[in-house]
Amino acid sequence: MKSSILRAVALPRAGPFPTLDPFLFTVYHVDDYPADPSGGRMEFLTPGDGHDFDPSAPYRMYHGDKVPGFPQHPHRGFETITATIQGVVDHADSAGNAGRYGEGDLQWMTAGKGIVHGEMFPLVNRDKPNSTQFFQIWLNLPKAKKMVDPSFAMFWAPDVPEWKSSDGLSSVTVWAGDYFLEKGVEQNKPPPDSWARDPENDVAVLRIVVNPGGKMVLPKANKGEEGVNRAMYLVEGLDGIKIDGKVVDEKVFLTLDATKDTSLELPANAKTSTEFLVLQGKPINEPVVQHGPFVMNTQQEIRQAFFDYQKTRFGGWPWERDDMIFPSNKGRFAQVNGVESSPFDSVDQKDGIKEKKTNEAEL
Repeated sequence: MKSSILRAVALPRAGPFPTLDPFLFTVYHVDDYPADPSGGRMEFLTPGDGHDFDPSAPYRMYHGDKVPGFPQHPHRGFETITATIQGVVDHADSAGNAGRYGEGDLQWMTAGKGIVHGEMFPLVNRDKPNSTQFFQIWLNLPKAKKMVDPSFAMFWAPDVPEWKSSDGLSSVTVWAGDYFLEKGVEQNKPPPDSWARDPENDVAVLRIVVNPGGKMVLPKANKGEEGVNRAMYLVEGLDGIKIDGKVVDEKVFLTLDATKDTSLELPANAKTSTEFLVLQGKPINEPVVQHGPFVMNTQQEIRQAFFDYQKTRFGGWPWERDDMIFPSNKGRFAQVNGVESSPFDSVDQKDGIKEKKTNEAEL
């Protein structure tokens, strides 16, 4: 069988990954934060410098000072997808919405015409490490949707579909798309103006884990013949994984032929599992002009974005601190338009039948 790999490039040691249209940016956060040393304030006792991206350190402060993370900052013209594996993120925004999510939850935000938000990683545990592992992915919006009203969707971990092979050695978390869904399981719907909302755009965001002795096939794209882009990132595990029969021994960004299946096989004598991120979608095929947190189609639109932000602050910042975090005893929650939900609300039990709820709303 001919390999589906079109191109292979080593991943950077730190910082964002290369991406293919319709995706703009992908970064993989893995940080081993210590237990809270501040007695419940969830902060470091010795403040950082607010600009720490050191790849050789066990953890990074990013733009945070006392709390690691990304204090309030604006966005316009695209979407953020924050796909968590472990650890928690505290969200606050200029529309007054808030949340604490993680441990497998998925947050999807359409910035549209403009919103300010903060994403902080509070040290919620006093007696054990506060490790985090998650992806933040930027998905572009077409010109016709760049100035839509912001919107938001939270998918709690119990509602995020996961496929497991019959032997239990391979699994796929379906953050977006209709791949690997068991009979009767529906994909979670992205916000209403997302490029991923239309099935014709064949957007998929998948996390693949292959354990020692595991093998599986990533099926070809539904719309592959129509020019769908597909990228696969090997992010964890270098213990002999075979991709289409070829051993890959470095962390790589692979451009795949979406019209072909891709086989994955990890020898039984491997000591660790191998993890992948797959990003797929029909390209938007429009000019991309990016300046910091704004992504538009022209330089004039970028200048307008800066002007609008300086004038309106995209609604202002209603929170008491730029690096907004919530009390240490506050569990995972989402508050949108004054209505609060939690992972415990996401699944109802009625006569033994699970009924899924999706928390989706305009900001």
